[in-house]
Amino acid sequence: MTEPDDFHPEDDFAALFEASTRATSLKKGQPVEGTIVGIGAEVALIDVGSKSEAVLDVAELKDDDGVLEVAVGDRIQAVVVDTVGGLKLSRKLARKAATDKEVEDAYLSRLPVEGSVTAVIKGGYEVKIARSRAFCPFSQIDLFRTETPEVHVGQTYTFRITEFKDGGRSIVVSRRVILDEEQQARAEEVRRTVVPGAILTGRVVSVPAFGAFVDLGGGVQGLVHVSEIGWSRVADASEALKAGDEITVKVLRVDEATQKIALGLKQLAEDPWTKVASAYEVGQVRPGRVTRLAEFGAFVELEPGVEGLAHASTFPASGQRDAWRRTIKAGMTGVFQVLSVDPDKKRIGVTLMPDGTTAAGLAEEAADQAAATARATVTQVAGFGSLGDKLRDALKGR
Repeated sequence: MTEPDDFHPEDDFAALFEASTRATSLKKGQPVEGTIVGIGAEVALIDVGSKSEAVLDVAELKDDDGVLEVAVGDRIQAVVVDTVGGLKLSRKLARKAATDKEVEDAYLSRLPVEGSVTAVIKGGYEVKIARSRAFCPFSQIDLFRTETPEVHVGQTYTFRITEFKDGGRSIVVSRRVILDEEQQARAEEVRRTVVPGAILTGRVVSVPAFGAFVDLGGGVQGLVHVSEIGWSRVADASEALKAGDEITVKVLRVDEATQKIALGLKQLAEDPWTKVASAYEVGQVRPGRVTRLAEFGAFVELEPGVEGLAHASTFPASGQRDAWRRTIKAGMTGVFQVLSVDPDKKRIGVTLMPDGTTAAGLAEEAADQAAATARATVTQVAGFGSLGDKLRDALKGR
């Protein structure tokens, strides 16, 4: 349907705003439910029934990023904060302006309230709301338990009153329910960004030994398995990460059926195996550290992220089964010689060199062996008649 030529949205909004200044029977502190009928630059107009419109600051309809969370036609809950010159509503009870009666009304209407965390007490926090003191359990101050409760002291947050007893002498509040609602609103938006290959920032929620659970926003969590933390082997995820860490991760897989999200950290760094072909060759001698033992041999870290295998058959024979295990332990260091290199399969075969062997020592030993071989060859040539004489003379003349 087309609008008439003389229709002007600003005139329509102005008329609604003028209607909001008319007298009304609603009282200050009274909870109301209404429909958004107009949204201006600074205020929104709310139809609260009985041909009455009220105004509400647009800022209260935006999220932390300044994006409107509602649209014309949406219904909202609020409370009357002023009736002088018209109705003014608020979706959040201001801490300093609130009276005891308004605090009770906020409880009845489930209206969020501002509160200041004043102290850590047994089981939680003391929160000042208007002239009242409230209690917030530790579990209700945030989505995640913090190891240092004092970080919240002195902060002003938005709470919801969950209990109001004895005329306001016993008040219990929760910040977590507010955060949960915000998360639910964001969850769907966040999930749209969680696709294989996406690079996202999140916060570590918990760190069991097998990996780290990361909150990507809106309560959407993914798992960084311990094997995906770094190119170097990590035995326990808590060695590298801790709850509360802000990290950047790559989405590896998303299981739509189970909603499980696999994340990776090491994928954001270069794979050290890409340089193995040019950096390693058979015969090289390198220092290494034994990382773990298997039935068939010992895995050796030659550099961060690059492991070789010293097969059980490469250790000196002793006549006893698995005798090498009594001398080779995880964590020990030594000098290893490269026996084979297969970059495509990410395999390097190594052997442990004798105690006291160094790369420099091996190089010197190799040079001595080459010289000894040359001397032996000349000695064998001598004594073969005229041919030996000719060779000897040729060597002397070099």
